[in-house]
Amino acid sequence: MVLALAAATAIVAFLVTPYISEVLSAWYRVQTERHTKTLVRSLEDELGVLVDKNDAPRLRARLAEIARGESHLIAIKLCRPDGTEIAESGAPQAIACQPERPGVDSNRIIQGPSGRLQVSDLGARSASERPFRVMLAHDLGFADWNQSGWRRFVVAFVFVSALLVVLVVALLVWWVLRRWAMLLLSDIRSGRLIGDARSPDFALPILSQIRKLLLEAEETQRLEIDYRENWTPQALKQVVEHQLQSCQVITVSNREPYSHVFGEGGRIDVKVPASGMVTALEPVMRACSGVWIAHGSGSADRQVVDAHDRIPVPPDDPAYDLRRVWLTEEEEQRYYLGFSNEGLWPLCHLAYVRPAFRESDWQSYQAVNRKFAAVITKEAKSDQPVVLIQDFHFSLLPGMVRERIPRATIGLFWHVPWPNAETFGVCPWKREILAHMLRADILGFHTLQHCLNMLDTVDRFVECHIDREHLTVTLQGHTCHIAPYPISIEWPPRWLKGMADVHACREAVCRQHGIDPAIRIGVGVERWDFTKGIVERCQALELYLERNPGERGRICLIQVAEPSRSQLPAYQAVQEQTVQEVDRINERFSTDTWRPIVLVKSHQDPHLVFQLYRAADFCMVTSLHDGMNLVAKEFVSARDDEDGVLILSSFTGAARELVEALPVNPFDAAETASAIATAMKMSREERRQRMRLMRQTVKDNNVYRWAGRMLVDIARIRQRQALRAPGFTSRP
Repeated sequence: MVLALAAATAIVAFLVTPYISEVLSAWYRVQTERHTKTLVRSLEDELGVLVDKNDAPRLRARLAEIARGESHLIAIKLCRPDGTEIAESGAPQAIACQPERPGVDSNRIIQGPSGRLQVSDLGARSASERPFRVMLAHDLGFADWNQSGWRRFVVAFVFVSALLVVLVVALLVWWVLRRWAMLLLSDIRSGRLIGDARSPDFALPILSQIRKLLLEAEETQRLEIDYRENWTPQALKQVVEHQLQSCQVITVSNREPYSHVFGEGGRIDVKVPASGMVTALEPVMRACSGVWIAHGSGSADRQVVDAHDRIPVPPDDPAYDLRRVWLTEEEEQRYYLGFSNEGLWPLCHLAYVRPAFRESDWQSYQAVNRKFAAVITKEAKSDQPVVLIQDFHFSLLPGMVRERIPRATIGLFWHVPWPNAETFGVCPWKREILAHMLRADILGFHTLQHCLNMLDTVDRFVECHIDREHLTVTLQGHTCHIAPYPISIEWPPRWLKGMADVHACREAVCRQHGIDPAIRIGVGVERWDFTKGIVERCQALELYLERNPGERGRICLIQVAEPSRSQLPAYQAVQEQTVQEVDRINERFSTDTWRPIVLVKSHQDPHLVFQLYRAADFCMVTSLHDGMNLVAKEFVSARDDEDGVLILSSFTGAARELVEALPVNPFDAAETASAIATAMKMSREERRQRMRLMRQTVKDNNVYRWAGRMLVDIARIRQRQALRAPGFTSRP
């Protein structure tokens, strides 16, 4: 501010000084002219008498006397009308008589030997009415000197005034800033940063801006804390914006998060598939935006996409683009049902179903992976996208994407368990699969044990360098990081928004399934898969009813089983066996008003599933082998009343986190039956304590933490790659 005022002062002084000099010069000329005219008129009669007498000596003496008596008058001369000289006193050579111009008096400025002169030529008359002229020359040097003094005075005045203004303004600014600082400190101490009625009106606009900046800084700091301690969608966005510089995020999966199917009357309905992977990833994509590439399997999927096979989702509040990839019937049969679900799925799960590997399925698996790689390349908006590949359907994608987009950052998350080296060795194309997987920057698994199994498998079948301390594998100069990322669900679940309380949910479920409200309800929710242990669960309930005859008519298991991969013999067998076992158990124990098992053989929308969770007294998750199993976490998240008991298979990844659940070996029907008995007898206080701890675990380790940890690791890898990139030079 001081520098600005100083500059303004200098400019004003520079512009004003010439103007002031001109004004002073004109003023001196006018004053001299007036004085000259007055002098001549006062001497006209006296000089006229001497001119008439032609008394040259006395004229010269009188003129010399006049010159001495007048300051700054350096010459005086009398002239006749014809231009002849009558007398003079001290007249310089530059002043000469000129022929008269009747009725014209003149004043002019000439340059003399010592400076500027003002020459006045005035007409006069003698006593005999004989005219003559008086010429006077005044030295204007005094005026120049006075003007210099005035200029110095003006400049000094301007600068002094400016300094006074600066001082006054500085004091005013100091007072205002001090006042604002006191107001802000008062707001901060009292936790009040949004508006203050006590603030002066003139200060409110600036104070509001300062408060806004403080709030933004506080929000940024809070988000930074969030993505270390309490992950939220906003914290995940913060990671993408600041850690990844808002780069494009591309997610790839076989199953789409939303499918469109034809309903009654030709209408198109939106369906959310029953998939743990979709449950976990969908809220992440809503937070990060980007593109989700998936197989379009719905009967009406082609009718709703645009010319580029894209559709914004979710339908009610679009947050990202779903890019659908179309597969032929043969590709679905061989790539999906064949190699993926008859080969890799049973290979990775210890459910004692023999995997089937066929050359034709492998060829189709490769072709579909190449098709998805081409779509990823087309959807990438830069040469450095983040590509998040999901599950065993795309084990070849990391290598194929690396060939097309070398600078992409690729993460492959394996949603199912990774078997030990001996088991994986059954796969005829194990080395090709491993070589492509290791082209990823990150390989993620649910548990550390799965990571160690992966390292053992790579060590057995691939020539590479393994760093077990840092869980990295280096193959042909590329380093792949292997790490556990326990997957989870969003917190709080959006399906709970607007949902009725637990009592109302229980009434609705009992009414829907014809269950007496006094009956204790157990729930199981799965895809109809041989790894989920549905048959074993029903048999455990049968054993419980055998051991506890008094509980007959007092307990009911609602089992939701959505048909999946029903074309495969192994799935057909487990579905048929389940129906047979349910019918047998119900026939054995049912009464006119009660049946022990209610089998729901259809897809249930998420809000109906959460309604069921809230109505249940206990939830059974008895998977024979599972990567994580998110049903357990969904049940916990739905119980905001801190009630209900979770019976959880020890062969799930969730069992490593939800240690307050009742652990069971699903192959041991007696142990599972004992867990049901424990759940039925457990006190309200114990149920509350267990559920409270599990809810805190799920809240702390939600899906945003899962995705955030992976994205933070990806960001760190990208930064390290940038340091090693050609052309990068470090700066001191």
